[in-house]
Amino acid sequence: MNKRVLLGFSGGVDSAVAGYLLKKEGYDVTGCFMRNWDALANNDYLGNPTINDGQCPQEADYEDAKKAAAVLGIPLLRVDFVKEYWDRVFSYFLSEYSRGRTPNPDVYCNKYIKFDSFLDYAREHGFGTIAMGHYAKKREYRGTEYVYKAKDRNKDQSYFLSQLNEEQISSCLFPLGDIEKPEVRKLAHELGLSSVMDKKDSTGVCFIGERNFREFLQNYFPSRKGDILELGTNRKLGEHIGTLYYTIGQRHGLGIGGVKGEGQAPWFIARKDTKNNVLYVSNGDEEELLYPDEVRGDTLNIVGPLPEEGEEVGVKFRYRAPDCRCRIYVEGDGVRFELLERAKAVTPGQFAVIYKGDRMLGSAIVSSTYLRGKRTDI
Repeated sequence: MNKRVLLGFSGGVDSAVAGYLLKKEGYDVTGCFMRNWDALANNDYLGNPTINDGQCPQEADYEDAKKAAAVLGIPLLRVDFVKEYWDRVFSYFLSEYSRGRTPNPDVYCNKYIKFDSFLDYAREHGFGTIAMGHYAKKREYRGTEYVYKAKDRNKDQSYFLSQLNEEQISSCLFPLGDIEKPEVRKLAHELGLSSVMDKKDSTGVCFIGERNFREFLQNYFPSRKGDILELGTNRKLGEHIGTLYYTIGQRHGLGIGGVKGEGQAPWFIARKDTKNNVLYVSNGDEEELLYPDEVRGDTLNIVGPLPEEGEEVGVKFRYRAPDCRCRIYVEGDGVRFELLERAKAVTPGQFAVIYKGDRMLGSAIVSSTYLRGKRTDI
């Protein structure tokens, strides 16, 4: 058996402790730092090399990774996937936002970079398997290997692995599946991993980091003012800076405040018309539009056999949301969910991740939502 493992080594505490745990289990571990984003080079693609605020901290992370690898006594490689990331992840991100949808680039980063380009790189260099510091488990069920939810439910990252196929799942080890974050921090202190042991968890994706999200988008989609209209009456209540910068269900940042003669209920975005650059808002009974009873999706990825028609599953419509009980109906390369309980503001572009208990079955991208047979997302 080839015990050589190539570990995605990010310069954070999770991947460092994952390296320690793999070594403890007898694996021959090599760390590999992936460089997926180059602010200056990527903005050159747009003919605007000036958008480079230096806030993607990859070089600092690489220095932390080198220090942690030295403490663990493992070699560290470095590989660039900047072009692959642009072609397969960031282009998708831009395309989805241009359509007024809500993408999740982290899911595609796993699908196309960490478990595709990185996996190919590992195989080309003689490694038997790859490993990641994700909080997730891998188990076999009836002859198929699946991703399962991690022991630490607060950190569980199975959602972001929902577009992987069985080969990708089988090719990876997840050392942190049965450990909780406080224990990871404790181990890092005991091991003397000073460069990472108290490092804050990263938030968001690399190309945004800690920046203001709206400001980042404006680099790629210049503001375009449009009307804010009351749903049903088309009464103009204000102006917005572009439908792309708002989400269904949003209550804050609309700039319309109270309206004379109206009650105190807050206004919320009920619909987006991206084509005509119009936001429709409501503060009345239309809030029920935020709670669809049917959701449809495309880009369906299922690991193992397809669920039975009408089978009850749990569906997570956003990372931090609880699983929503649904009945599932696979229709060609798409899927339809009948919701058995309420889920708020399900939005096209989001990933609908499908579970059977703790076992993750796959996911689809939300394409449309319905209430009592009427489409509610347009």
